[in-house]
Amino acid sequence: MRISTSEKTHAPSASPEKQAERKRKLSAFIREQAQAQGFDVCRVTLPTSIPQAPARLAEFVSAGHHGTMAWMEETQERRGDPRALWIEVRSIVMFGLNYGPDEDPRGLLERPDRAAISVYARNRDYHDVIKGRLKEIATRFAARAGEDVKVFVDTAPVMEKPLAAAAGLGWQGKHTNLVSRSHGSWLFLGSLFTTAELEIDAPERDHCGSCRACLDACPTNAFPSPYQIDARRCISYLTIEHKGPIAPELRPMIGNRIYGCDDCLAACPWNKFAASASEMKLQAREDLKEPTIASLLELDDAHFRTFFSGSPVKRIGRDRFVRNVLIAAGNSGETDLIAPCLRLLSDPSEVVRAMAIWALSRLMERQDFAQLAAQRQTDMPLVEAEWQLAGA
Repeated sequence: MRISTSEKTHAPSASPEKQAERKRKLSAFIREQAQAQGFDVCRVTLPTSIPQAPARLAEFVSAGHHGTMAWMEETQERRGDPRALWIEVRSIVMFGLNYGPDEDPRGLLERPDRAAISVYARNRDYHDVIKGRLKEIATRFAARAGEDVKVFVDTAPVMEKPLAAAAGLGWQGKHTNLVSRSHGSWLFLGSLFTTAELEIDAPERDHCGSCRACLDACPTNAFPSPYQIDARRCISYLTIEHKGPIAPELRPMIGNRIYGCDDCLAACPWNKFAASASEMKLQAREDLKEPTIASLLELDDAHFRTFFSGSPVKRIGRDRFVRNVLIAAGNSGETDLIAPCLRLLSDPSEVVRAMAIWALSRLMERQDFAQLAAQRQTDMPLVEAEWQLAGA
């Protein structure tokens, strides 16, 4: 979103003292507005503050670590330099909103009949929550400053984590996510670009030291080395961004994680300083804290849309979601899930039918599964491939 004004309230010939005073007042104003809108942290950086970003992004894409996220390659030039996105930007304000859980989310991984949804997706879509607040701030700031502004929340090719680190909200840990000394791993980020010149905050230094808790916690070994991630092995990517079937060798490692993964975040020792989210819209819905796998297997498209209305889960669609739930079912060892998995063998979705086969191959007795396979009819390519993988 862009808010522009045709009037500039400062003259180019203003004295250095007046320019400094203007910067101070505008910076104080935007921080006041951030606090009024419920943001936990607000700091400012320059559009030139991430000079290493283009090369690092190019290396990431060149290695294929972005997987099937073609948009990362397509927007690579604009993503690497904020000025390529908006040449007129002079200051970038980074905002952080705490979404810390009230307990360690990894505890749910010990309950195989339950489905684990990433902490950030257990209530309202944070994009909507943050975007509305940034618009309020932007409107008031533009009116006060007489300057143009744009706000972003994952809605444009903005490298929010490097910019947040440059602004001093935290640092990018070895898991590549932002870590805050005061909020641990649990900060949603948003940004405001402006033509106004503001007081610049100092960046935060890296406090990871020799710790590798996040790297060791990853179930799929998605980190080729510290500060590098291969999305193709990341459970968050696999369950959210990746379409089609998930590689068979990775499925057992996914466990009961059906939307995202918090393991590397939750493992960070800096979380001992984090508080749980105070914003009601970001606190977990009771029915999303530990839903049963059985209930989620029953969702058709209409019920999926209703159940996840207003949630970020809704964006991946019912078929991809049920694909994930079937993988969790196959990993559960719960024979009570055989019946709903059998019903999904005739689901309209090819990928759902394929994953139902995999789940059943894990849950059924070998003789019973062989008999089921013998009764099958020729099906679509993904389904047939899954039968072959199952040895049928």
